[in-house]
Amino acid sequence: MGVEGCTKCIKYLLFVFNFIFWLAGGIILGVALWLRHDSQTTNILYLQLGDKQAPNTFYVGIYILIAVGAVMMFVGFLGCYGAIQESQCLLGTFFTCLVILFACEVAAGIWGFVNKDQIAKDVKQFYDQAFQQALMAESETSNANAVVKTFHETLDCCGPDAAILPMTPLWRSDLCPKKDSFLKSITELESCHKKIDELFSGKLYLIGIAAIVVAVIMIFEMILSMVLCCGIRNSSVY
Repeated sequence: MGVEGCTKCIKYLLFVFNFIFWLAGGIILGVALWLRHDSQTTNILYLQLGDKQAPNTFYVGIYILIAVGAVMMFVGFLGCYGAIQESQCLLGTFFTCLVILFACEVAAGIWGFVNKDQIAKDVKQFYDQAFQQALMAESETSNANAVVKTFHETLDCCGPDAAILPMTPLWRSDLCPKKDSFLKSITELESCHKKIDELFSGKLYLIGIAAIVVAVIMIFEMILSMVLCCGIRNSSVY
């Protein structure tokens, strides 16, 4: 015997929420893959300075997002099927998966909040080391020069501090993106430290918004799934 009345409304409401949850999982998976293959981040985070690789903390978070998106799509499908079939077993499994996924999201959020400044800091330190080596390098084809030029061309910036740019014209012409005139180079190019902060803070802001939206949907789904499960159990008694 199927559920009736308000419980039936909850059944279809849960189905709708799960469909949205499934779509959100697909969107998060797509965004994570885009961030993983974004030209700015890949150009910078694939760099290697001698034996030292660019910091990969950002990619750790991206791989977590990819896994979360895939799991969300599976859990969303499980919830949709369980709601339509009015299966207590499937709904119980769905609720358990939601609790685990919610706990993982909270843990990932705490990890991301703690490391959000460290990601940009590590990349800036890597850039500073390359920049210092490029200034001291005798050959224009050195590895440090290539690393620094990649930063400058990808982010359209020059130097760790904009305040010192006008005082160092000798290396600007070799390492920095070319402008029509030296005056334009001074006024238009920003420091790479600022650009690195903007690059990662913008992407982390996008991830944070997505995480909050998904967390709200998950809380509603946990409540609805338990109410529906209790409604199915009560209706089976009669």
